[in-house]
Amino acid sequence: MPIGSKDLAIEKLEHLDTEALAVELKKAKEELFNLRFQSATGQLASGARVRAVKRDIARIYTVIRERELGIRPEPEVAPVAAKKSASKKKAADKADEEAQA
Repeated sequence: MPIGSKDLAIEKLEHLDTEALAVELKKAKEELFNLRFQSATGQLASGARVRAVKRDIARIYTVIRERELGIRPEPEVAPVAAKKSASKKKAADKADEEAQA
């Protein structure tokens, strides 16, 4: 019986880039905070969800660490995504230049 989110399976996490993993990690940590808050106030319906979210967080940290160690390769960046990130960087640089002026 698998525990955790179906959308955060290790097979799906390995296809996300590092930025997307950071976003998923942030969402999971926020959900864990909310679940702990619900537990403290007696509003938590199922304690199993807390365990599932903790495991999701552990999976994300595992993929990040494996990439740092070179065990799991970074996913290939699509040319369209590379163009979008380059245009975002150019826009950010332009905004910084205008702010300094």
